[in-house]
Amino acid sequence: MGVEKMDKSKAIKLIQDLSNARGISAFEDEVTGLFKREVADTGEITEDHMRNVFVNHQFNNGERPVVELDAHSDEVGFMIRAIKPNGQMMFVNVGGWATVTIPAQKVKIQNRNGEWISGIVSSTPPHFMTAEERTRLPKTTELSIDVGASSAQEIEEIYGIEVGAPVVPDVTCEYNEQTGLFLGKAFDNRIGTALLASTMKDMANEKLDVDVVAGLSSQEEVGDRGAEVVVRKIKPDLAIVFEGAPADDTVMPDYLIQSGLRKGPMLRDFDSTIVTNPHFQRFALDIAKENNIPVQRSVRTGGGQDGAIINRYNGAPTIVISVPVRYAHTPYCFIAYKDYENALELAKNILRKLNAQQLSKF
Repeated sequence: MGVEKMDKSKAIKLIQDLSNARGISAFEDEVTGLFKREVADTGEITEDHMRNVFVNHQFNNGERPVVELDAHSDEVGFMIRAIKPNGQMMFVNVGGWATVTIPAQKVKIQNRNGEWISGIVSSTPPHFMTAEERTRLPKTTELSIDVGASSAQEIEEIYGIEVGAPVVPDVTCEYNEQTGLFLGKAFDNRIGTALLASTMKDMANEKLDVDVVAGLSSQEEVGDRGAEVVVRKIKPDLAIVFEGAPADDTVMPDYLIQSGLRKGPMLRDFDSTIVTNPHFQRFALDIAKENNIPVQRSVRTGGGQDGAIINRYNGAPTIVISVPVRYAHTPYCFIAYKDYENALELAKNILRKLNAQQLSKF
């Protein structure tokens, strides 16, 4: 079957649609729906009850090394914990948030009918704060979500919101043609999701020397839970992880910047969960150099991603190709189209050069 490749206008729309999609951990249905639509003609698609999606390249034959392409679909968000008598709703964080970025944000809450209700994260107005309270950061337990209700009965009967309801920031993704920048939410990891879909589309008509299986995994933000299931099903010999990594060019001195915007995808050597296979990493770096693809190398003192789970399953050599995300894990983030484009080109060129003999050298 002939599959049309991803052009720039389609890629921009895909990235925007994925950013706008609402999907905290375990509630990734909107995201998986978009992804499945995008890769519909690229191979066999299956989905499990965790919302993990698998795509087998149409030319896989089961007799070659298996390469897993991974990205996670979920975003950081919140969940309704309790409804107070006055209609204010307590919530918990789903994924890692800095509390300072949460107050006064507009959010969407999904009710029992699947409708998304607008609300705001409220806190005590300064008029009612002590001098000490005005100068310290609020705790999440001191914040609440307000949809304009005045009682718990209203929340139940009018808004249809229940305990356990998912909550996401209410942000619409924008693209600036002049700067080539996106401004939106959830680029960790909707940009990885876009890369996964784009790679499968662009490579759909190519006959490779490896079998390629895409695994769009769920629940990464709460402990890489989907990846644990995905890797056991795919059983990869090798893996490439697509991520949206925190950009450091606004917080680090020049000599420590390793994931700057517009400087190319970031190849991770080390984080708190994985030491990247140095042979596979060198292979990727050499391919980037041969094809004039700018890349950044990163040694992180923290962080983590699905690659650690994949690598620990059977020792499969794994690399992480990341697009830098300014202000990751906040409601508003920047990414650069050029970084997405270069990450895609790097992944495709790596796949074209992989074979059993090359794998034996890793």
